[in-house]
Amino acid sequence: MRQVSSKDITKKVRDLCISAACDLEPDVAGAIRAAAEKEESPLGKEVLGQIINNFEIAGKEGLPMCQDTGISVFFVEIGREVALDSSLEEAINEGVRQGYREGYLRKS
Repeated sequence: MRQVSSKDITKKVRDLCISAACDLEPDVAGAIRAAAEKEESPLGKEVLGQIINNFEIAGKEGLPMCQDTGISVFFVEIGREVALDSSLEEAINEGVRQGYREGYLRKS
């Protein structure tokens, strides 16, 4: 049986909350850059340029791209051979609390 620490779960959830708000996947960033290059409208080019600038700053500075994070939803699978040292729900909720606080995310 594998023992999993609630502190490890909390830290991973915290890190995921911050990463989700600050790091854009390379394929998504590439698609936005490609759209900006093809965009014909001056206003559209400007808006896409601002979005690109925003996600570049977010990645470099570790700041959220947008503070309006909506609601956190987690889908979790636990194997039969895993034992937790405390409540999974409490560990996840604490990770979200820490991630939102330390990642400067708006609590909605």
